[in-house]
This record gives sequence, structure tokens and C-alpha cells, in this order.
Amino acid sequence: MAVVKYILFLTEILLLILKVLYYVINDIYRLIRPIKKKSVANEIVLITGAGHGIGKELAIGYASLGATVICWDINEENNNKTMNDIKKKGNDSVYAYRCDVADKKEVFRVAKKVKEEVGNVTILINNAGVVFFKPFLNQSPDEITSVVDVNLTAHYWATFLPSMIEKNHGHIVAVSSIAAFFGLCGGTVYCPTKSAVQALMDALSKELHILSNGKSSIKFTTVYPFFVRTGFAKNIRLRLPWLVRELLPQEVALSIINAQRQNYKNQIIPSYWLPVSEIGRYV
Repeated sequence: MAVVKYILFLTEILLLILKVLYYVINDIYRLIRPIKKKSVANEIVLITGAGHGIGKELAIGYASLGATVICWDINEENNNKTMNDIKKKGNDSVYAYRCDVADKKEVFRVAKKVKEEVGNVTILINNAGVVFFKPFLNQSPDEITSVVDVNLTAHYWATFLPSMIEKNHGHIVAVSSIAAFFGLCGGTVYCPTKSAVQALMDALSKELHILSNGKSSIKFTTVYPFFVRTGFAKNIRLRLPWLVRELLPQEVALSIINAQRQNYKNQIIPSYWLPVSEIGRYV
């Protein structure tokens, strides 16, 4: 029995080494021969959580590439500021709507308004999220429900997917987190919601592929940023700040846009965290 366990252990280590080597070689290949970026000009891009941080930078980035940008955020003042900041740069094809993505009825109501006033969304960026770390026994039922509603349940309100399926054109991007791969202290709600987003996107992608007999042209991208320097993450303390650092919203937004334009199915930000995440599963 001991010999069998030893052989299984060595097999797992070998597979881990091969995975890490594959990711490293793949990253090097991407640098040498990058995938051509598709145009997003004339696409209608809707970004949730556009009032600040990554969402705001995504809105600015897509507008600069010639896309029509729709900003959603629960904070109407910040959301309008994002829209106005973009318009000051000479881009008028930008719209702002106040929307609480945790409220299903409001999502459907505002989505209908968007379709009537702007058109069918062709690129959806599910960016809105809540960073929440708290000891398991100190969490209230309302806190748990609130985090799950924003970080996970909001991804299920498929208000824009039907039109994408009808036209066989569209791209859905979900912003998960590096925390999807690890169980972090205090993250008994946050980490599972981010892992669930990963599973949801993978399952939905496979489902559309099978139901369309492989003819679906709708793309799916899930991104996993490391912790980002925003107001939400201000209470997170890094154990090795000399080795890893908080990311800036601008660099994360650029990586997300590039991943979407290159049709990457998964993108960890920064990319070197992909092999690290695999190693972390065995630690």
C-alpha cells in the first residue's frame, strides 16, 4: 500500500511539473507569436461596475478602441462621472445607466431600456463584484447573501445572451479572481463565489457548443486578476509584499481587453500566476 501511495505521489508531482512547463512554454510562445487582436469598433460593450476601478478603466479602454460603451453601476454619480470623463476625450458613443446587478427585476428593466435606446449588446463584461473577507463565524446571513448575489447570482441573469445566440455573435467576459484557485483565510464566501464563476463560464461555453453542434461563434473569457488596488481591497494585507504587489486597475483593464480581443478562454493576471496557482493546489 505504501508503494502504491508513493507511486501516486510521484505521478502527481510529474503531472504538476509538466503542467507548469506547459504554461511557461505557452506564455513564451504567446510573447513570440501573439494572437492577432480582433477589432471591437462598432461593437456594443456593456460593463458592470463601471463607476470606478477596473470597470471605469475598461470603459475608457473600449471607448478609445471605437466601441459603443454602456456603463452600469449601482453608484449613479460615479457612473455618470465615468461617462462624462470619456465624453471629454471626444468619444460620444457612451451611455450610463444606474443598475443594481443583484436586483433581478432591475437588471431586466434596465436591459430592456438599453436595447431600446442603444441596441443589442454584443460584448458583456461582468465586472461588478464585492471583495469580502471575514471570519466564517462572524458573517451575518445578510452579508453572505449580498456577496453571493453580486459576485455570482448576477451572472445568471441572461438578459443579453438570447440576442447573441440569435445573431450567433457575441462575447461574454467574467471577472473572477486569483482567489478562485485558493481557499484564503476569511474568504469562505468570497473564494467560492469566484470559483463558481469559473465553473459557470466553463459549463455555459460547453453547453452552447454542444447545443449548436459546434456552430456557436459566441466567445467566453474568464479572467483571474490578483488583488487590485481599489477601495474594495484596501483591508487586504499581503504576506510577501516584496514578491507580489497589488495590481493597478489600468493594467488589469488592459489585460482584460487584450484577452477578450484575442479570444482567450482563461487569463490569469499577471500571467505568471498560472503556474503558481497550480503549485498552490498541492501546498
